[in-house]
Amino acid sequence: MTPLAWLLGLFLPACGTAGAAGIPVPPPLDLAHFERPATPNAALAAPEGAGVRSDIVTPVFHVAAPRLWAAVEGIADGQPRTFRLAVDRAGMTGSWVVRSAVWNFPDVIAARVAPRGSDDSTLALYSHSLYGRSDLGVNRRRLEAWLAAVDASLSSER
Repeated sequence: MTPLAWLLGLFLPACGTAGAAGIPVPPPLDLAHFERPATPNAALAAPEGAGVRSDIVTPVFHVAAPRLWAAVEGIADGQPRTFRLAVDRAGMTGSWVVRSAVWNFPDVIAARVAPRGSDDSTLALYSHSLYGRSDLGVNRRRLEAWLAAVDASLSSER
């Protein structure tokens, strides 16, 4: 942690901790009861027909849900400055904390994979900042990068 992050932690406590420490575990991502925040510091990627306004429409993945979940979990665990908050492999849901490089600001990313038949599945991702009003598009770009990485991971397995 940088000295700047430590100093900022005096005012914003979650910035003064390392990894996932000090970050409350959010409930699993539930699109049926999802409510967007009033602030523009979040992004949602969800399949078409999910019943929510998403920033990015995710495709139907032509792989079984456990395979898609394994790809998502592997991508998330391999990201820089990203720390696991909670993962439910059986339910194919999880959340991670991503910390900014200098200020140690925490963002939380939630993921949910759902089967769509035996050989297809869908993915929803939600990334949001814990502090601030604007994120300058960081959360959307993060979701785009994670989706591209998941697609590349699944393509390389074929």
